[in-house]
Amino acid sequence: MAALPAILPSSARIYLTPLGGAGRAFSPPVGADSFSQLHVTWREPGQPGQHCVVARDALGDWCAHQHEAVRSRIETHLAALAAPRSPIAGLSFDRPRLMGVINVTPDSFSDDGRFFDAAAAIAEGHRHNEDGADIIDIGGESTRPGAEPVTAAEEVRRVIPVIEGLRRLPVPISIDTRRAPVMRAALAAGARIVNDVSALSFDPESLAVVAESGVPVVLMHSRGDPRTMQVAPTYVDCVYDIFDYLESRIAACREAGIAKSRLVIDPGIGFGKTVQHNIDILRALGVYRSLGCPLLIGASRKSFIAKLSRGEPADRRLPGSLAAGLLGLAAGADIVRVHESGATRQALAVWRALTGEPINVA
Repeated sequence: MAALPAILPSSARIYLTPLGGAGRAFSPPVGADSFSQLHVTWREPGQPGQHCVVARDALGDWCAHQHEAVRSRIETHLAALAAPRSPIAGLSFDRPRLMGVINVTPDSFSDDGRFFDAAAAIAEGHRHNEDGADIIDIGGESTRPGAEPVTAAEEVRRVIPVIEGLRRLPVPISIDTRRAPVMRAALAAGARIVNDVSALSFDPESLAVVAESGVPVVLMHSRGDPRTMQVAPTYVDCVYDIFDYLESRIAACREAGIAKSRLVIDPGIGFGKTVQHNIDILRALGVYRSLGCPLLIGASRKSFIAKLSRGEPADRRLPGSLAAGLLGLAAGADIVRVHESGATRQALAVWRALTGEPINVA
């Protein structure tokens, strides 16, 4: 591991990950005085990063001698790490939140189309609510690797009856779509959050839809189209390339009139990533907290779990999903997107008790 250079060039990109005791990623909520060390990464644009671990006080002393651009970036990221996350759709982040998944598709990787029927999907939404989900995420287009796109009209036909059947539940509904017409129809039907795998980049009208609606939006990183995203995905430095992308999408949203307090970020586990990319992202997840937005991860039932284990089908990946989700929470995630809300809720309750967090998660 390198040492910090005496002076970084003003063009350098720098990234901060808060650490707790023994250099471990610190569990949320990360407060102003809750971390004593930082994992620092720096690189020139388009180059691999170099890394070191620095005491927080020592970083401040070093920062005082740097170019204004470097100093400003460090100060901005330190402030973002210390700041509380803004509530979304009435949900605070005083504790981790669970997003329950419903795929209203015939070709979902995770459930073989079990919830393509609206009545089955509505029943699944009620199950998520009873099992303790904080958000219910409804999608009408499969974005699994190799999936073919569907029209906006078909998406609307699939999701609107389900949203209408669940909108009176006491938890907010999220619409998982990358198309502006679907966002409009879903919000009119009662959805309160937009979750876009393209980070509002697929449909040119989506930025304006979210800006005008005033709802929160999840910005996810994805490499390419679902049909091609798993064809030899490559990065210069995966963790930090994704950071730069999400930072650019936050800037695009703010320019479009979407307040940062309405943004949630998601590094996109499994979307244009190899197994090693997914591992690297989860191990370094805390770096994304310095973007200053609530952080969501969606590792549930993803194929990397089977590849690390014994090739289990999607419906037998709950243990691996729980392992990835709890590690993500320990590294700084605020929201975990899951297929099994009840099992995850139970694991979360035990984990929080054993790590000294408040036991009551009701």
